[in-house]
Parts: sequence; structure tokens; C-alpha cells
Amino acid sequence: MGTRIICIALLGFLGLPGCEAPPTPQPRYHLGAPYRAGGVWYYPRESFNAVETGLAAVASDRHPALTADGETYDSTAMAAGHQMLQLPAIARVTNLETGVAVVLRINDRGPARPHRLLELTPRAARLLGVPDAGGTRIRVEVMDAESRQAIDGLRGAPRLEIAAAPRGVVVRENLNAPAAAPVPEAEAAPPAQPTRLPEQRMQTAPAPATLYIRLGSFSRVEFAERQRARIAQLSPIMETERDGRQTVYKLRIGPLATIASADAALDQAIRAGITDARIVVE
Repeated sequence: MGTRIICIALLGFLGLPGCEAPPTPQPRYHLGAPYRAGGVWYYPRESFNAVETGLAAVASDRHPALTADGETYDSTAMAAGHQMLQLPAIARVTNLETGVAVVLRINDRGPARPHRLLELTPRAARLLGVPDAGGTRIRVEVMDAESRQAIDGLRGAPRLEIAAAPRGVVVRENLNAPAAAPVPEAEAAPPAQPTRLPEQRMQTAPAPATLYIRLGSFSRVEFAERQRARIAQLSPIMETERDGRQTVYKLRIGPLATIASADAALDQAIRAGITDARIVVE
């Protein structure tokens, strides 16, 4: 209180606006409604076993005080932003170029551009070996048990539906009176989950890979052909996969030699109306 009074008095003397208290963190489970950023619509979804590849971005120093799930933003934390995953989520993130891997708490939305998959805090980027400009090839693997534990007890977290036991025939029987049992105390609230992860840096084998633009998967070849015609100038490739008895038709552009060429190809795909196109690493 005293610090605030001094601050207001000093700023008043200097003719500057008064101090504002920082917002209070209120960690919660967050999924959210579809939203638009960078001209693209995103549809958040819950996934505890997602595996994705793409390019990393690094958060700027002009970040809001709170993350999208109500935690305090900390540039030194092992944390990151994702455009669509449930928040928070715990993920293993690997630098495919060096094999270095870290475990991050995904607690924010971002990056703002569809050209990048994950937005790292500066500290996470440094440990992962990602330069300030970003652009490093990465793989993101959501960790199931750890992610479920991270949301357990958070405000707004989904709860498992518990089925009521079926009613049976009630049988009355005389029993000796049981010994008096102590009255149970009120159940204590679960302890708050820690939000700051320890720094863990692991070394795996490098897996340098090639850049492609993923244009979507289709259950019918005519839908894939229609998509391919929209961006024929970039010569998209159609590949087929078997999913049980069904054939899946996948479209992609590439291989692409540089990040700049991948960014440019993605821009063309989005301008052609393929707004769910993404850069992937394979």
C-alpha cells in the first residue's frame, strides 16, 4: 500500500498517469470458442496425445501480463503458446535439427501467424537452441498423464461423468450396533497444482527433416482434386493412405528448400482459400 502511494505521488509530481496494480492471476482450464488471428480461423480442441511438427517462434518482450489460461506470464518459465490445444497442456518439444528436447507447459494462445506451430518463452527457446528469430524445425508431443494432471482441480476443467449404481432389492437384516465412529472432517481442497516446470534438457538423436505445406486429408478423391485445382500453380502432390478399409487422400506441397519458400507457399495457399494449410516437417 505504501509503495503504491509513493508511486502515485511520484508520478503525479512528474505529471505522468498513475500506477495500475498488475492483474491477479487466476489459473483455469481454457479451451475457448473459435477465434480469428492473422486472417485465419482457429478451432480449439482437446487432445491428450497430439503429435505435430512445424516451426518454432519466440515470444516478444511485449507480452500481456497474463497467459490465456489466467497464469502470470513469465519469460523465464518453461512455457509456450499453441493456437488450438487445451490449456494447460504438458508437452515434450524436440529441436529436430539438434535432437535437444525439453518439457514445456503450454499455457497460452499463439503464435499469431499460421506459419509457426509453437511460441516459446525466451528461456525455453534458449534451452532448446532456438534463435530469437525462431524458424527452427520442432516436434511437439503432448504428454497424456502429465497433461491430465495439470488440469486436475483447475476451475473450469471437464469432469468425468460418474454413473449411478443400479438400484437393487433392499434386504433388511438386524445387526449389532456398530461402535461409534469418528465424524469425518470436511474434505480439504486439493493442493494447488504447480505451474512452473523444472528445467529439463534431454539429448536425443537429431532428425533433420524436410519442409512441406499440408493442404488437408480427404475421404473422397474428387474433394482432393477440387482442393488441388485451387492451387495448381504450386504443383501439390496427392498421396494415398489406408485407414482401415477406407482410403485417405492427402495433399501437400514440397519438398521446400528454405523456410522463406515455405512461408511464401503457405501465403499463397491461404490466399487461395485453404486457410487450414500448415507448414509441417517430415
